[in-house]
Amino acid sequence: MKKAVIVSGGNIQKDFALDFLKKYRTGDFFTVAADKGLEFFMETGLVPDVAVGDFDSLSRQGLAYLDALSGTEVVRLMPEKDDSDTQHALNYTIDRGADEIVMLGATGSRIDHLLANLELLLLGWKRGVKVILADPNNYAALIKSGTVLKKAEQFGSYVSFFPIGGSVHGLTLTGFKYPLRKHCLRAEDCGLTVSNEIKEDKAEIVYDEGILLMLMTRD
Repeated sequence: MKKAVIVSGGNIQKDFALDFLKKYRTGDFFTVAADKGLEFFMETGLVPDVAVGDFDSLSRQGLAYLDALSGTEVVRLMPEKDDSDTQHALNYTIDRGADEIVMLGATGSRIDHLLANLELLLLGWKRGVKVILADPNNYAALIKSGTVLKKAEQFGSYVSFFPIGGSVHGLTLTGFKYPLRKHCLRAEDCGLTVSNEIKEDKAEIVYDEGILLMLMTRD
């Protein structure tokens, strides 16, 4: 498995990101800075393998750091384009062979950017790649039927589920505080599957049809 981490330009908590990178960096692995995400590398002394963006949001220090990079592949984009820097970085990372990708710095105060980045989970899904969006309080991913969660390894205390692009049919949750059996989960009633908790050592998610978003949260 080839893993990658994309660091975008949203809110990023450095200690969390550094700890995540340390734990996640195993085997065949590379890092990608998406536009202003490059400043995370500058501020932490790390060097990305790839930098992608139009770099119009970099500070003067960030631009100087970019110009000084020698071992980093730099993919420069035009400011006028049909996708975001993060989306372009994701497609580039998939094209480079990654089959599991974590996006850091992809959340923040702008809901439009957050929704756009959550939609990128679907881009990865359709291209056959697992994409995860993570910050200190949230872990978001589209999950396949048959996914098993281990209580000892879960991210945070709560697990929520949402249908994407239509209803999720036959949803069965076992090992949770609030189990379900063959439920049709629709967007208008997804409050039913918010803030569930893993009760047993392992919990399983099974469904017949649809696309299911899982959010594990700490607060």
